[in-house]
Formats: sequence, C-alpha cells, structure tokens
Amino acid sequence: MSHVVFLLVPQLHLLDLAGAAQVFSTAADHGYGHRLTYVAEQPDVPTHQGITLQAGTQWPELTADDLIVVPGWRSPQLAGTGHLEATTLQRLAGHHAAGGTVASVCAGADALGRAGLLDGRRCTTHHDVQDDLARRYPRASVVRDVLYVEDDRVITSAGIASGIDLALHLIAVRHGPAAAAQVARQMVVYARRNGDEQQFSAMLRHRAHLSDVVHRVQDRIDAGFTEPLPLTELARAAGVSERTLTRLFESATGQTPLRYQQLLRVERAEHLIGHGSTMESAARAVGFGDARMLRRLRARTS
Repeated sequence: MSHVVFLLVPQLHLLDLAGAAQVFSTAADHGYGHRLTYVAEQPDVPTHQGITLQAGTQWPELTADDLIVVPGWRSPQLAGTGHLEATTLQRLAGHHAAGGTVASVCAGADALGRAGLLDGRRCTTHHDVQDDLARRYPRASVVRDVLYVEDDRVITSAGIASGIDLALHLIAVRHGPAAAAQVARQMVVYARRNGDEQQFSAMLRHRAHLSDVVHRVQDRIDAGFTEPLPLTELARAAGVSERTLTRLFESATGQTPLRYQQLLRVERAEHLIGHGSTMESAARAVGFGDARMLRRLRARTS
C-alpha cells in the first residue's frame, strides 16, 4: 500500500475523496510511507459540490502492495451515473487480479461491480443505493448497516465519512492499530471499527475521546502491553498523580489502565490461539506468567 491511487469520476463527492486522502496523507506525515496519486479519464473533474479538480490521465505503474480507491459520486440511482470506460474498469480488475487491493467509497462500489469485482463477494455502499446495488449485481452479497466490508482485497464502504473509517482500517492492517489511532488523533476523529472486524479492536474502540493525557498513556500501553506497566510509571510519564490518571482514564475510556492493558493482551492472545498457538504459549507471549489469568479474563469477556 505504498502507492494510493484515487480514481476520480465526474460529479464525485468531495468528502468521499478528501476523507480517505487525508488519512493516508496524515499517515505519510507520521512516517508511514504512502504516495498519493489522482487519476481520471479527463484532466478536469467536476465535483457535485461545484469545484473542479485536476487529475492526471496516465496511470502509474502499480504493484501488489498498492491500493486503488474509487470515491463515490452523486447517484440518486446508480444506472447512468459514474461513467467509466471499459479500459478503466479493466485496469481495476487487472490490479486486483495481480494481487492488489481495490476499495470504494459510497457509490464507488458500482464501479467495482462493473469491473466484476463484486461477484461472489460481500460488499456494502450508502444506504440510499444498497437495494440498487443488490439488483445490479445479484451475484454480490450486499451487507447492510455496516461502515465497510472487506472480502478478498475488495473493500467497500458505506459512503461520505465512512471513507475515513475504511482508510483507518487499512492503516491499521498495514501498520498496526496504534498507527491508525495516531492518525485518527491527529485528525481529531473517532477511530472506529465496525462489527465486521474485531481483531485488536480495543486499541481503536477506546480511542473515541480527546483527552491528551489519556492518549499519551494509551500510546505507552499500546507500545508495550506485554510488559509490566506499573501505574506509578504511567502516571509519571503523563505528569499527573496516580489518582488523577485513574480518574481521567476511566472517564475517557470506561476502563482502568490495567483493564485496558488486559484487554489488549486478551485480544492478542485470541489472535495467536486462532492461528494455532496453545493457550499456554499464547498467555506467555502476551505477558502472562501462565494460562490461568488468561482463562479468567477470557471467561470475563465472553
């Protein structure tokens, strides 16, 4: 995902484009290498919001590590909107066939459908055109009431601001959930995940606040949750008393610092167990002395 290419379609919605683009450019500002390119079938691309954008008409060379994103456009109905030439649709399909990832925001899912990328896959789009998408692509399985869906390197999102969620998810997959939380914090948005992806979700689920003190402590816990992290050390790093830290942390996240660390350990252990580790080895890998505490915590969260 070192190269992110946005395919611009006439009458696109600015936020469909800008939200996701801001995530990747912010990630690049933090040292996570992403190069952004904007391509279209014509150099001047009118948006539904009245401003005209400029884009290149030549596609860059892409590899399997790269990403194509199709932002959505104004679409009271999908038929007759979002025109793309057959060669452009073939480029989308070819990138995916070569191992690359293709994503869409809102009505952009229709472009993926025309490229044959929704057949046999789960997908989503804006609620206004979900029924339309299902009718147009009967071999697709349209998932409702979710922010985004990922199926075999085809990622579709519900539209508008959910493009931010999709991009944060991709940052989390590529660089880890702590990186996604860092980007979300810089953008002053909630780092959200939908119910479709639960791996490592605690790092994002408990970042929906604006407390700088708590974010700093979470950064420390996220980076070393397998280590012993005494409350005294965390409070010292945050520059507050232990009592104040506990109060602020619980107010912002609903958890104590210790409970938050335990959630991260349990989620990581669940991932390891799901990939073949024994309970004992998973427990030790995440910082528990043995499996007894892990069993107790798993029972508490089940």
